[in-house]
Amino acid sequence: MTGSTPYDPYPRHGGHREPEPPPRRVAAGRLWAAGAATAAVAALAAVVTTLLVRGVLGIPVSAPQRAGAWGDATTGHLAAIAACGALAATALLHLLLVTTPRPRRFFTWIVALATAAAMLLPFTTGIATASKFGTAVVALVTGLAVVSLLSAAVPSVAGDRDRFRA
Repeated sequence: MTGSTPYDPYPRHGGHREPEPPPRRVAAGRLWAAGAATAAVAALAAVVTTLLVRGVLGIPVSAPQRAGAWGDATTGHLAAIAACGALAATALLHLLLVTTPRPRRFFTWIVALATAAAMLLPFTTGIATASKFGTAVVALVTGLAVVSLLSAAVPSVAGDRDRFRA
C-alpha cells in the first residue's frame, strides 16, 4: 500500500480541529446582585416556612415547642444558614459559568442533591418524627427558592444566551 497512510483519529498536525469556543462572559456584578437577592429570599423562605410548620402546624422545628411560633435564636441561625447557602450557591454558579459546558444543568443537579441531603439529615437524628418532616420541608422550600432564582438569572448574566440553556 504505497502512498496511503493509516487513519489517525487524533491528528497532531495538519488535521481539522474544532475551533476553541470564545471565553464565556459573565456579568459578575449582576450575578452577585442576584445572589444577594436570592440570599434574602432564602432567609425569608426559611423563616416563613418555619413559622408555618411551627406556628400553624404546631411541629417544633429548630427549637422546642415552648419557644412559640417564632422559635428562639435558632430561627435566626436557620435564616443565616439559608442566606449563606444561597451565597455559596452563587459562587458555585459563577465557577460553573466560566468553566463547564451546560453550567445551568450542572448547577441544578448539584443544588438539588445538596437540598436532598439537607432534607435527609434530620432523619439521621433522634428528634421526633414530626420534627424530622418539618425540618425537611424547611430545607425543601429553601432549596427550591435558591435553585429556581439563580437558575433563572443565568440568561441575564451570561453573555451568549444560547450557550447557557439547561
